[in-house]
Amino acid sequence: MSRESPRQSARQSARQPAADQEWDGAARARVATPIWISRRTRAGLLLAGLVALLVLLHRAPTVVVLTLGGAALALVLSFPVRGLSRVVPRGVAILISLSLVVGLVVLAIAFVVPILLEQLGALVAAVPGIAQRLGDRLPPALDWLAARGLLPAPREQFLDQMQQELLGAVQGFAGRILGGLGQFVSGTVGVAVRLFGIVFVGVYLLADSRRIEAAALRASPHRYRRDVLELWDAFSYTLSRYLGGLGLSLAIQGVLSATALYFLGVPYAFLLGAWVAVTALVPYLGAWIGAVPAVLLALSISPTRALLTAALFLLIQQLEGNVLTPRIQSQAVRVHPVLVFLAVIAGGELFGMPGIVFAVSAVAVLRVLFDFFRARLRTVRPLSGPRFVEGARAD
Repeated sequence: MSRESPRQSARQSARQPAADQEWDGAARARVATPIWISRRTRAGLLLAGLVALLVLLHRAPTVVVLTLGGAALALVLSFPVRGLSRVVPRGVAILISLSLVVGLVVLAIAFVVPILLEQLGALVAAVPGIAQRLGDRLPPALDWLAARGLLPAPREQFLDQMQQELLGAVQGFAGRILGGLGQFVSGTVGVAVRLFGIVFVGVYLLADSRRIEAAALRASPHRYRRDVLELWDAFSYTLSRYLGGLGLSLAIQGVLSATALYFLGVPYAFLLGAWVAVTALVPYLGAWIGAVPAVLLALSISPTRALLTAALFLLIQQLEGNVLTPRIQSQAVRVHPVLVFLAVIAGGELFGMPGIVFAVSAVAVLRVLFDFFRARLRTVRPLSGPRFVEGARAD
């Protein structure tokens, strides 16, 4: 059997078709020469990569915003995309779902935002009169509190202080809103780039979700791939159900509040409904926080209307606590309400308002991880005889 020289081998490879040469190159690339490193070196490289990633995220926080926003958009759209994919191609389903979201945003900017700004400006102008009417209606209640030593100051001083604080709070809130709007208008290009980035990341994650899932499986050890797939599905299901349910719950509470306040004759009903939808981000306490401005405005009209408004928000709180949250969100989070409440308090103390907003989603992630590792972690029990692993024998 004759042996080929390197030159003959090269000449023969040159005569091969381009497709065959490409296949041979891919095959040779798969047979890579290993570069052996110690475990300590590998741990050092992983640590250095993690530190570099943390430094990048600290110096470029926009990357975090785009990633989290895109992931949230992809998770929210996963439900309509999954449903539409049964009747149309997945690309068309993504386009339809994204068009609906963009359409809702455009409608909100075109119709909802002007109404909110108009009512906010009217409320700021009406605050002195509202505070005066509240001062006329509160003295009987204040006399009852003063007689029992429950007021921190004399009645007249307390009323003046309350009026000044109410006026300052409303004007300060309006100033922040209008200032934020001015920054929004002045930084339109930056905002548009961020929104485009969020949409781009979200669409990419939706379109290539299977490739990303396959990449995660390939990166995991072969014996754990089934477990990684289960963890992937659990995260996707839990977060998509939670975010979709949260958006639906906020919309229901805001629309119900605005409609009921309008029929009760409470002014600025649309603005108050939007405020309720925002405060509903805080579990269990949001309905009560959103009720305070509406009850005060109703009290400036009549005590009867204030009682009706308080009863309305009591019903909304019962609806949120007993119907919306259990049916829409609790199936995804599956965490005891006491733990959710404590997580909200802890998130607020650690990270302020962002901690309050993201506390429930963080609890949902931790619950998925807890369930995943609880079913898989085993403890070796040292015995005098053969060694046993919990649930199985180890020889």
